[in-house]
Amino acid sequence: MGPLARLTRVTDGPATHWVLTLVCADRPGIVHALSGALVDAGGNITESQQFSSEDTGRFFIRMQVEAAATPQQLAAHLHPVAQRFDAEWTIDVVGRPLKTLVLVSKAGHCLNDLLFRRRSGQLSIEVPLVLGNHRDLAGLAGFYGVPFEAHAVTSPQTKAAFEQRVVAAVEEHDVELVVLARYMQILSPELCERLAGRVINIHHSFLPGFKGANPYRQAHARGVKLIGATAHFVTPDLDEGPIIEQNVVRVDHAASAGELVATGQDEESRTLTRAVGWYAQHRVLLDGRRTIIFR
Repeated sequence: MGPLARLTRVTDGPATHWVLTLVCADRPGIVHALSGALVDAGGNITESQQFSSEDTGRFFIRMQVEAAATPQQLAAHLHPVAQRFDAEWTIDVVGRPLKTLVLVSKAGHCLNDLLFRRRSGQLSIEVPLVLGNHRDLAGLAGFYGVPFEAHAVTSPQTKAAFEQRVVAAVEEHDVELVVLARYMQILSPELCERLAGRVINIHHSFLPGFKGANPYRQAHARGVKLIGATAHFVTPDLDEGPIIEQNVVRVDHAASAGELVATGQDEESRTLTRAVGWYAQHRVLLDGRRTIIFR
C-alpha cells in the first residue's frame, strides 16, 4: 500500500461509516478521482470539506463515507488515487474512540472536563491511563475509573524517567494522542520530536505577557480586559506549536483575582476539550506551522 498510506486501528470487519483524510500537492482532478474511487467501492459520501493552501500549495480534504466495506477493501480502491497524487492519507471509523494518554500536575479542571465528556459520550476518546508528576489528581481519575500513576519530577534524572514512562505507556496502550491537561513541565526536544503531531497542550493566552507563577494575579494587577486560552500542538519551541483552537471572554475591573482564575480555567477546559474532540474526529490537519481545521 506504500509508505504514505495509514490504516488506523480498526477491526477487519465491515463498517457503515468511514472518515477519510488526504493531503497532497494541489492539482486538478483530486476530488473527482477520490469521489470516483469511493463510488466504485460502493460508498456514499455524507460529508466533504476541502481546502487549498495558497501559502504551501497543498490540498487538504476530509470526507465521511457510508460503505459496507472493510478498510482493506476501501484502501484497494483508494491506493491508486493516493499513489497518483503522491498523497498522505488515513482511513478510520467515524466516532471510534481515540486512545489518549493524559498528563497532569495539580490543577484538575482540564482533566475533569475531558473525563466527564468522555464518560458522557460527548468526546470520542479512550483514556487508558493518566500520568502525573504529583499525586493530587489520583482521586479525580479514580472517580472516573481511570488508572493513575504519579512519578515525581524533581531533577533531570526524574524528568528523564517520567518521559521514559510516557514512551512506555504510549507503546503499551497503543496511544494515538497525548494531552497535556495543565501538565506543568516542559517536554524534552527528544520527546517532542518522537511524538510530533500527536501532543496537544493548553495554556492561558496571557503568554508571553504574564509568565511564571500566578499569571491571573499578574493579569488582575494590570487590569486586563480579556481572558483567553490557546490549545496547540507541542513542539520543541515552547508554546509556539501550530494553534488548534483559541477562545476569549471579556472581563472588567469588578472581577477579583479569584474570579479571573475561575473564568480562565473555564476557558482552558473548553478550549482543550474542543481541540481534542476535533483531533479525535480527524478534523485537524497540519499545514507546516499552522493547522487546517474542518469543523
